[in-house]
Amino acid sequence: MKAAWYDEQGPAGDVLRTGEVATPEPGAGEVRVRLTRSGINPGDTKKREGWLGSAMPYPRVVPHSDGAGVVDLVGDGVPGALAGTRVAVYGAQSYRQYGTAAEYVVVPAGLAVPLPDGVDDDVAAALGIPGVTAHRAVFADGSVRGKTVLVQGVRGAVGSIAAQLAVADGATVVGTVRRTADLDGVAFPGVNVVALDTDPAAAIRAIAPDGVDRVVEVALDANADLDAAVIANDGVIATYFARGERVDLPFPPLLFANVLVRFLGSDDFAADVKRRAMEDLVAAADRGELSVTIGTVLPLSEVAAAHDLVDAGRGGRVLLDTGR
Repeated sequence: MKAAWYDEQGPAGDVLRTGEVATPEPGAGEVRVRLTRSGINPGDTKKREGWLGSAMPYPRVVPHSDGAGVVDLVGDGVPGALAGTRVAVYGAQSYRQYGTAAEYVVVPAGLAVPLPDGVDDDVAAALGIPGVTAHRAVFADGSVRGKTVLVQGVRGAVGSIAAQLAVADGATVVGTVRRTADLDGVAFPGVNVVALDTDPAAAIRAIAPDGVDRVVEVALDANADLDAAVIANDGVIATYFARGERVDLPFPPLLFANVLVRFLGSDDFAADVKRRAMEDLVAAADRGELSVTIGTVLPLSEVAAAHDLVDAGRGGRVLLDTGR
């Protein structure tokens, strides 16, 4: 089969290769999926780069955790009826060597979620890592119905999904963008958008005078002061990224507001949490409550260019067409 891989860490153009490798066979409890799309996330490019000193976990890595396709073969213990089913794949390269940057991938059956006709392969391949992270950020501490949720970085992959999930659950949602010029680029119904280059604390307090109950945080190091200025008593900050290895927090205001800071590492969520999140995401997309902006779909042979687009962080989600 055709696949992309790297044998060492480094810049995309230097280390990513494409070619022929052996087609995998499913073992007990596993399924093989003939992929149509491979979703690329910042976490995939960070693994390739060796972010924060992370080492090569295997001598060779076929990257990417998310994808979509059709189950074409099942292993022992898996119902035969699953063969021929369209599925969204998630977690394929989470503590595993072989991800979705290939024509086929083998995963435990629990990592393949059946897709209804209303969810296409592009959307399905864009759900996994960002969608599960967003779902956990919004719902780890219970329903947000009747609450106010602040989504920092609402244009991002995680933030955009989190905002839509919170709106669908009945929350008042405030989303932030970096610049006033970015305001026109956000069009999620029910989301109040605030630019960080204005007076964001005042703008957020105008919408939520008693403070926000939950914060979905894309950059804890950069936004901690704003979060502390607008958080309600007993509020939760759910964060999934910071630029450095250590983060300074404004201790007194967080202390006196009895704030919980929840750290989210998507690879290490419990298996049942991830499965439930994926099922909820697929159902929300099927109901029309969740949309994903697809920016670029490149052939497998252009995997290095695709990684560079992800690192540039512009123009919607980046996918690979694994059949090209």
